[in-house]
Amino acid sequence: MGRSVRALVVVDLQVDFGDPLGSLFVGGAPAALPRILRLVGQARERGDLVVWSQDWHPESTPHFADQGGTWPRHGIAGSRGAELLPEAVLAQRAGDLVIRKGVAGEDGYSAFSMRHPVTGEVRSTELDAHLRAAGVTLVTVCGLATDWCVKATALDALAAGFTVEVAVEATAGVELKPGDVAAALAEIESAGGVLC
Repeated sequence: MGRSVRALVVVDLQVDFGDPLGSLFVGGAPAALPRILRLVGQARERGDLVVWSQDWHPESTPHFADQGGTWPRHGIAGSRGAELLPEAVLAQRAGDLVIRKGVAGEDGYSAFSMRHPVTGEVRSTELDAHLRAAGVTLVTVCGLATDWCVKATALDALAAGFTVEVAVEATAGVELKPGDVAAALAEIESAGGVLC
């Protein structure tokens, strides 16, 4: 990968979240998709690093509601639901970085870190090291879902010392409770992130 001061992190643009038949469909995903793909095109024109994150859970994990967690089963490693949306696959290029999260059953909200839902142990993904090796200082975050994985990724990037932008129109939220998206964006902004 070439050196770049910018990276675009596309969060969880997967079938389970972005397809109406997915197990955890995010209602605003179809509207966000063309905006996300436009950002990918712009990043390529600038020569930025493009990163794709994916939930990649095992069949059995306390992250899932049927095993004590919050969410219906989703992003199961190797399943169709865990695959990137076809439009995202077409937009990928050699040299893009793919970060798979939740691989050992953790809560894989952030592309930077994973937390075990029972023990609370947190471990890093390889994203931070890759961004630093590439000379990245500015991270733009987009994707699914605003109030969960986008928020967690943006907050971790800020905590790691990167300048962070969130492309709001290129995200969509779950909104388990009304106002969750607005609260997530406010939290990102109060932590030093730029909403664009």
